[in-house]
Amino acid sequence: MSGPAQTGMQRLAETIAARKGADPETSWTAKLLAKGPEKCAEKFGEEAVEAIIEAVKGDRERLISEAADTLYHLLVMLAARDVTLSEVENELDRREGRSGIEEKASRK
Repeated sequence: MSGPAQTGMQRLAETIAARKGADPETSWTAKLLAKGPEKCAEKFGEEAVEAIIEAVKGDRERLISEAADTLYHLLVMLAARDVTLSEVENELDRREGRSGIEEKASRK
């Protein structure tokens, strides 16, 4: 048996990476990536704000939907800058067991 099953996030990250060179006329991901990292970051920000609004309003189903959009657009933004999900996961692993307060203080 091969390694552990991939998570949905890992599969999504791989799909986004594969769409980098796809036809922007047939793939929303390719279209967004073709517009450059700045546009990808802008779209991520828009989706994050929409998730915040739904969290404040308390609409659970809309929050789930907007959270999915936000995670997708985060992965697109990372791909636009050639940052992989594995690199982000490695950073999270590095921080595991460490206080968030301690982590923030180490960045000063």
